Amino acid sequence: MTTRQFLFALAAVTAAASMPLPAAAQQSQNYPERELNMYVNYGAGGNTDVAARGLARGMENILKKPVVVQNRAGAQGTLGVSQLAKQKADGYTFGIVTYSTISITPHLMKVDYTADSFDFVAGVGRFKYGVAVRADSPYKTLDDLVKASKEGKGVFFGAPSAPNNIAMYELGRKTGGKFEQVSYKSGAETVSALLGGQVDVIVQNPSDIVPHVNSGKMRMLASASPMRWTELPDIPTMKEQGYDVEVDSWLGLAFPKGVDKGVRDKLERVAMSALKSPETSQVFVLGGMEPVAVNGAEYRKMLIEGREFMGQAIKAANIPTNQ
Repeated sequence: MTTRQFLFALAAVTAAASMPLPAAAQQSQNYPERELNMYVNYGAGGNTDVAARGLARGMENILKKPVVVQNRAGAQGTLGVSQLAKQKADGYTFGIVTYSTISITPHLMKVDYTADSFDFVAGVGRFKYGVAVRADSPYKTLDDLVKASKEGKGVFFGAPSAPNNIAMYELGRKTGGKFEQVSYKSGAETVSALLGGQVDVIVQNPSDIVPHVNSGKMRMLASASPMRWTELPDIPTMKEQGYDVEVDSWLGLAFPKGVDKGVRDKLERVAMSALKSPETSQVFVLGGMEPVAVNGAEYRKMLIEGREFMGQAIKAANIPTNQ
């Protein structure tokens, strides 16, 4: 290369370096420039809300910008998800999109969104479910419960919605037992119904069960999740007890469809990093959830596969739908 050619090439590189970045690249590089809004699809105080707020604080610490939680409860968690899908895809509004609202509820009621309505950021936590009875219940084991469900009028269980109720419907389908659901609006109402003798058994989360087990008011018969609970590690899963039944559900983050990829990728990294914080993880654990991080693409795949699996389970269990 001649001296003239070298100087020409150097000038070209210098000119290119001084050119402004494309608008999309500038957006992701400077993002965020103001506060973000996080839609939470359940009411304040529940385990989803508690976990979301803990995650929001962890993300604030990394982003150095406020993450404002906005509760959008209603319609079994689908209202907030529906509203999120309609927001401007500018990167400043994202929200909680749970496994149940994509993979389960659309089989039970009409919704105006699909998985394709969102750009998924990350899966951030795993719900846990357990089968519990009153401490004075005649059902000492899961086997006792199944035996009773095959005799007389069956067994009444309390649950707010899917996936909680799927565990008992599946147990009945696979054993020939009869379990009848009594629906309640919340976990708190379901717990009160059990303690008040209105139902025989419930399927709920650790925050609903563990305090009452520790106080001697409840007895947990099985984990309905794929894993044992860290809070009650001696209680085996339903599968470990010989019943091929389990329910699973996740908590995840998503943008409305159309957000710049650089922005989405940045928030994914932030969410993953926030989950590594002991303070954030502890909030999830205290709320009865497992803080487990998966990237946005993996979370979307889980939801798509889950929708097919849960559709088959709901149809097999003859669960009533409102479609």
